Amino acid sequence: MDPLDDAFSVMRVRQSLYARVDAGAPWAIRFREGKAARFGLVVAGSCWLTTEAPSKSIPLAAGDCYVILDGSTYTLGDDPRSAPQNCFDVMPKLVDGAVGIGGGGAAATVVTGWFVYDELGARPLTALLPRVLHTSVDGYRTEILKATLELLAKETERPGIGSGVVISGLADILFVQAIRSHLNHANEDDVGWLAALSDKRIGAAMRALHGSPADAWTVEKLAARANMSRSAFAARFKAKLGEAPLEYLTRWRMFRAGVLLRHTERSLAEIANEVGYESDAALSKAFHRVVGMAPGAFRRQNAEASGRKAAA
Repeated sequence: MDPLDDAFSVMRVRQSLYARVDAGAPWAIRFREGKAARFGLVVAGSCWLTTEAPSKSIPLAAGDCYVILDGSTYTLGDDPRSAPQNCFDVMPKLVDGAVGIGGGGAAATVVTGWFVYDELGARPLTALLPRVLHTSVDGYRTEILKATLELLAKETERPGIGSGVVISGLADILFVQAIRSHLNHANEDDVGWLAALSDKRIGAAMRALHGSPADAWTVEKLAARANMSRSAFAARFKAKLGEAPLEYLTRWRMFRAGVLLRHTERSLAEIANEVGYESDAALSKAFHRVVGMAPGAFRRQNAEASGRKAAA
């Protein structure tokens, strides 16, 4: 299984808000910190994306898109020095999904959106992905990403019956394509989850692990999938991901167990078998160590939060 498919399948992204910003210099909008992820694409013109903590300004050109998964504060504008307006002052002025802002200078059009997602389901992505994903529509899958951007821009420009569903689906596609595009621009020396996936050898081992997480994996077996020696594989894996291969495997198994506890009524013994543990006691011990609570308490807590009756 593709690790991205594995993580995204339980993220449960849904639409919160989408808008088209038609701007003319000088202009700037400050998007305050929130629980939703944010994304944007520059349809025409150019602008700057400025993040806080750490402070960084990124130039964006037509066709560029960004994803900020942690909902942190950022500013879009014609220049990093332009005085920003608060997004909550700008967005109430939406007319048919669009808002005009700024003066009569250089024009730019940006489609921006907020993703509301299942926080627990998204945790692997939010924990492992870079804080800010920025990619341009060139290289691998260019035509697919361009087509998605164009459809999304047109749908927000002229919304009609069912536009909310269409926009939400297109935004999901854009998100995945942006990550894939980022993957294909990774450098040999990059580190992190996406860099590991794009690494030919480490990526092969990760796909094997995600495809069969219940298998009795050892470092030797994973190294064989990567066509590397045990020591070289272990060192390269940790350099890329910041943790040893079996630590990563355990954490991913606990995430999968958590998904099953939340969304199914399977017994703990059945879940243990599915994620690679010989007994419910063995799973309980590992789950408590990694998650910080017993599986039963985790199930009750999340059943109460979702309104679902917990399994006995």
